Amino acid sequence: MGTSGIESRYAWIRLAASVLLGTIGGVGMWSIVVAMPAVQAEFAVDRGAASLPYTAAMIGLMTGTVVIGRLSDRFGLMRPAMGAVVLLASGYVATAFAPGITSYAVLYGALVGVGGAAMFAPLIADVSLWFSGRRGLAIGLAAAGNYFAGTLWPPVLAHFIALAGWRATHIGVAAFCLVTMLPLLLVLHRRAPDQPAPPLAAAGQPVFGSRPLGLSPRLVQGLLLVAGVCCCVAMSMPQVHIVAYCVDLGFGPARGAEMLSLMLGCGIVSRLASGWILDRIGGLSTLLLGSVLQAIALACYLPFNGLASLYIVSALFGLMQGGIVPSYAFIIRELFPAREAGFRVSITISATMAGMALGGWLSGAIYDATGSYQAAIINGVAWNICNAAIAVWLLWRELRRQPQAGTAAAI
Repeated sequence: MGTSGIESRYAWIRLAASVLLGTIGGVGMWSIVVAMPAVQAEFAVDRGAASLPYTAAMIGLMTGTVVIGRLSDRFGLMRPAMGAVVLLASGYVATAFAPGITSYAVLYGALVGVGGAAMFAPLIADVSLWFSGRRGLAIGLAAAGNYFAGTLWPPVLAHFIALAGWRATHIGVAAFCLVTMLPLLLVLHRRAPDQPAPPLAAAGQPVFGSRPLGLSPRLVQGLLLVAGVCCCVAMSMPQVHIVAYCVDLGFGPARGAEMLSLMLGCGIVSRLASGWILDRIGGLSTLLLGSVLQAIALACYLPFNGLASLYIVSALFGLMQGGIVPSYAFIIRELFPAREAGFRVSITISATMAGMALGGWLSGAIYDATGSYQAAIINGVAWNICNAAIAVWLLWRELRRQPQAGTAAAI
């Protein structure tokens, strides 16, 4: 196995550093959720406009993820990630001086969004190259960094926003990210070892240019992109709007921040459990399981709006949906060559960010049109059903081809 090979001691150290980087660098996805009521009040805009910075952040994350994923395939992750951290910190300083919602959204998306991109999908893709038998567990842990961020950052940010305002809090976040993340990135200086062939490549065909699941690579990739958008339009509704929802119900932003923290804390459990499940039933089966469970949990928001019940439903939602995003990285590593992992994992997870961006804005717009989040929840469930349908069809293709692959291997 070696001192720096697959599942070596260094691989586990690298994984630990990646989880810490994801936890710290994931602040950009959640700080805008906590700051949304304060930003909306200061700039005197409606809920849809106040949701635009989140949408801009998701667009920035999506764009940055694809670029950094491609760069990491060529140069390794460390150097592009260091540049991303500088952008992230610069973005928090710049937004602290934004004069209005438009400049705030643009700066947040272009700097905080793009800068934070290195700390999610590219990290997950990188970790997947260092593990084989425990790849699902490693991916789940790396993906959990984002949810560790969602668990730890909201109450901290809510405290400092109440104490010093959102502008001063942004400057503090910038300083903390620079001081902690740049040293951690030095751990990622080594390049990944050679990789085995993808296990679900078509039997008897070369790995590069094979037809995963008997389909063209572009079709499979395209379906995964659509699935990523659909699942995260649904996922974004409670994650983006739970704080604002609690304010509307009279419970206050602090209770909403606690629910978001609880939701994402339970999401950590879900992501770790999904890693165990991925290693046993595969990526597509895990995707379908997570999709169905997320739809059920999201629908539970419809009949319940009491304080205690919202805590319970938020915990349930976190437990049900945490395995969806890690399953995409696992599917990519099952179907495509390792040399394409950085780009393919990044572009697939960027589609989930596009879904978060669309869903975050769409839920706010539906709220403005109807005066309620009920229609937004129903909208999310409908998108979730589309995700499950894609997972069912791809899983059917996988199961259909398994006997053929077994026959070819026997011959």
